[in-house]
Amino acid sequence: MYVGALELDVLLGDVHSLKEKRSAVRPVIAELRRKFEVSVAEAGHMDLHRRALIGVAVVAQDAEHVRDLLDSCERLVAGRPELQLLSARHRLVGPEDD
Repeated sequence: MYVGALELDVLLGDVHSLKEKRSAVRPVIAELRRKFEVSVAEAGHMDLHRRALIGVAVVAQDAEHVRDLLDSCERLVAGRPELQLLSARHRLVGPEDD
């Protein structure tokens, strides 16, 4: 079993309040869940209205599948015109990491 995690630090475009931030981030989270069947949540920068940290997690039988899913999630977020992807951090844990 392999567990993958992805942290996406994003800068939001024309957002002036935490309410507008939620309106911008929520559809991205919903699309990631729907399209890739991964666990995803806003996981940081909760007090900042123009920044968001989106966390994605996936469990699969092989490492390549985990990497492919996380790469696809990163590409989806990077391709959103209303967001600027500042950084992406991948982590992979497998049976050899005991």
